Amino acid sequence: MITRKEMKLSNSHLDNSEVKPSSITIIGGGLAGCEAAWQAASRNIPVTLFEMKPDTFSPAHSLPSLAELVCSNSLRGESLENAVGLLKEELRQLGSLFMEGAYATRVPAGGALAVDRELFSLYLSQKIEAHPLITVRREEVVRIPETGIVIIASGPLTSAPLAAAIGELTGPYLYFYDAIAPIVSAASLDRNKVFAASRYGKGDGDDYLNCPMDADRYDTFVNELLNAEKFPSRDFEKVIHFEGCMPIEEMARRGHETLRYGPMKPVGLLDPRSGKEPHAVVQLRLENRDATLYNLVGFQTKLTYPEQKKIFRLIPGLEQAEFVRLGSMHRNTFINSPHLLSDTLSLKTDPRILFAGQITGVEGYVESAASGFLAGVNAALLATGNVLTTPPPTSAIGALVRHITSTDHKHFQPMNVNYGLFLELPGRVHKKERRQKLAERALVAMAAWREQLQLQGENSPADPRATRAAPPDVNHEQG
Repeated sequence: MITRKEMKLSNSHLDNSEVKPSSITIIGGGLAGCEAAWQAASRNIPVTLFEMKPDTFSPAHSLPSLAELVCSNSLRGESLENAVGLLKEELRQLGSLFMEGAYATRVPAGGALAVDRELFSLYLSQKIEAHPLITVRREEVVRIPETGIVIIASGPLTSAPLAAAIGELTGPYLYFYDAIAPIVSAASLDRNKVFAASRYGKGDGDDYLNCPMDADRYDTFVNELLNAEKFPSRDFEKVIHFEGCMPIEEMARRGHETLRYGPMKPVGLLDPRSGKEPHAVVQLRLENRDATLYNLVGFQTKLTYPEQKKIFRLIPGLEQAEFVRLGSMHRNTFINSPHLLSDTLSLKTDPRILFAGQITGVEGYVESAASGFLAGVNAALLATGNVLTTPPPTSAIGALVRHITSTDHKHFQPMNVNYGLFLELPGRVHKKERRQKLAERALVAMAAWREQLQLQGENSPADPRATRAAPPDVNHEQG
C-alpha cells in the first residue's frame, strides 16, 4: 500500500514483504471500517485501520474522530415492525460495536434510536484505539495493497486518488447525491409557536418539537421552495437522488401536497392549543443529549445557504433561528456490487479484497455497520484459512447482502434494508402478521448463525496481545 505521505517520496507500492499474510488492512474509519476492525480483532486477528482524517476531510465530514455520523443522528425505528429495527436487533445479538455505542450514547427520539453524534463517534473511537490488536494510522491511502487481506470501507466520499485505484479493480462507478439536513440551536427557537409531542405519543410522548403550519403558510413555503436557488450540479456527474435522503425541494417538485404526506405530515400530532391536527408540521429532533441542538427532520437540501436561511425561517418558531449547520449536498459513490462481489462481500476477481459500507450500495448507518460486521468476520476467517460465511438469507443481514450481491447489475441502486427484500414466508400468512412472522423467522436463523460464528471463533489462534481493554469512559473532555 502507499499513502499520500509516502506518495510524495515514491511512486511505487510499499514493499509487499511489509504486508503480513495473517493481518488485515482496513481502509476507512467510518461505521463499516470500525465494525470490521472490531470483529476481526475480536477474533484475534491483527488489524491496521487507515483513516485520512484529520489531515484530510471529505466535503461532508467535520469531526476528527472515527465513525462520524453525517446525514442525521437517527438510527431509525427500534420496533421489529421495521426491518431496520430487526437489523439492529440482529447486530445487537451478534455483539456489534456499533450497537454498543448507540445504546451508550442514545438520546430521546420517540420510537426511534437516536444518538448524541459527537459522543457516539468518541465512544467508538476510544474503543477502537484501545484495542491491543488494532493499529490506527491517520493517513490517506491512495493505492491498494497488492498482497494481504484488505477491506475497502472508504465510504461514499472516497477521495479522488483512492477512487481511481478502486476503479482499476471495479470498472466504472455510478453517482448520486446525498443531502444533509440543517441543525438549529435550541436557544434560538420561539417556544410559544412550537409544541412538544411524538407521533401517536410514542417514546416519552414529547421527544420532538413540532412547528405547525396552517394552509396559507404551507402554500407560501412550498412556493418558495420551488422558486429557490440551488447549488448547481457538476457537469460530469449524473444526478440520481436516493429516495431515503431526497432533498426537500425535490420532493416539493413532485406535487404541492407531497410534503404533507412525507416529512411534513401532521398525522398523529395534535396541537395542544387547538386540539386538532395542523395542516402540516415540521418536526425538530434532538441532536445531542444536552438538548442544545435540533435537527430539521427530513429537511435534507441542496438550496444555497442564503435561500435556506430565508425559506426555513418561514417555519413557525424558526423566525429567528440560529443555523448551527446548514444543509448541503455531496456526491455519493458506490460500486456495482452485484457484478463485482460475491455474497461474502469479497471481490470475485480477487477474493483477498473485501468491500464494506456505503460504497457497496447499502444505504443507512445501520446497514453500513452490518456490512462491516460481515466483512470483518470473513476477513478473519480468510486470515485463519477457514471457509467464508454468508448470513442466513431469511435474516435482515442476509436479505441486505442478497440485494447488493444478487440484484440485476444493470439496474442496481443503493437500498436501505426493508421487508420487501426478504424471502417470502411459506403458505398463507395474514398481512398484519407478515412482519412479525418474518422477524421471528429471522431471529431463529440468526441464533443458529451466531452459534456457528462462535464455533469458528474458537478455532482462531490466540494472539498474546489480545487482552481486551476496559471500555473507555466517554465525556466531552476526551479525544
